[in-house]
Amino acid sequence: MEFEYREEYIKSSRGVQLFTCRWLPANSCSPKALVFLCHGYGMECSGFMRECGVRLASARYAVFGIDYEGHGRSTGSRCYIKKFENIVNDCDEFFKSVCAEKEYRYKGRFLYGESMGGAVALLLHMKEPSFYNGAVLAAPMCKISEKLKPHQVVINILTGFEDLIPKWKIVPSKDVIDSAFKDPVKREEIRNNKLIYQDKPRLKTALEMLRTSMRVEESLNKVTLPFLVLHGDSDTVTDPEISKALYERASSEDKTMKLYPGMWHGLTAGETDENVGIVFTDVVAWLDKYTAEGSNLVVEPLHETFNIGIEKLPSPPPKTYKQSLACYLCGFKETRTLHSAM
Repeated sequence: MEFEYREEYIKSSRGVQLFTCRWLPANSCSPKALVFLCHGYGMECSGFMRECGVRLASARYAVFGIDYEGHGRSTGSRCYIKKFENIVNDCDEFFKSVCAEKEYRYKGRFLYGESMGGAVALLLHMKEPSFYNGAVLAAPMCKISEKLKPHQVVINILTGFEDLIPKWKIVPSKDVIDSAFKDPVKREEIRNNKLIYQDKPRLKTALEMLRTSMRVEESLNKVTLPFLVLHGDSDTVTDPEISKALYERASSEDKTMKLYPGMWHGLTAGETDENVGIVFTDVVAWLDKYTAEGSNLVVEPLHETFNIGIEKLPSPPPKTYKQSLACYLCGFKETRTLHSAM
């Protein structure tokens, strides 16, 4: 398994400094297509989604990640979502800036969203329905389970306070890490990742996520792109019924759902190596179906003069890694200095 890894900071059109990273096929191989990562609530790309980047780059896909404002190594109040639309727009700007790069203009474009990132991916698609060629959605946040939906009276009370104490961490919540990640060793690795937010949700953030889930749920029939939705049938964080609702209501002509017996919420980061391998085998096979020679993938290239209003900041030189599959699955990690945006 050989790949090239790069990190870069950008300044969005809103003036926010955001961390981005990319995993590329080694030896300057031309990628089959571009895959854009949308991480979950409180998560980040460089560490938590590293396995996804490495595996897809090793399968000859160019993979691009961005830490949302207030997440990971990006600036902003930790895990404070003032407007969910800001996350979607920041991703839209960065992903399109990649698509405008000369070597990528005619490459297929695929979204990959996990949990809350599934909502980000679906909203990006709805923003411009023909721009992306497909999406992989792992346990997506696209509907509030009837078991968890708060009473409207509770929502009204919280809404009354959101402008007064928007950043207060007053929303009660269970330990999601214990509930989401099945493998105890990987669970502790995730808990020790200081870039992952592990405090109570902020009031405004919780309300924005609730509103977004309801908005996406109401718009599921507007989903038209090909997609693969993945869910563990023992997921207690997002109910598998949510993915079933997406599959049943989406207007997409080409849609696939995979339900994994006994697996939890963290399909790609919290399961055994064997289970993670099963999931990624399905993901790569699905992507390969659309990028194989003769697949007639349609891509409308962005013009060279396309301007998305972001600024690239000075970045470290790229690094190339070569490792055996056995080493990787045993937890090989490169030396890295992590910076948390507090």
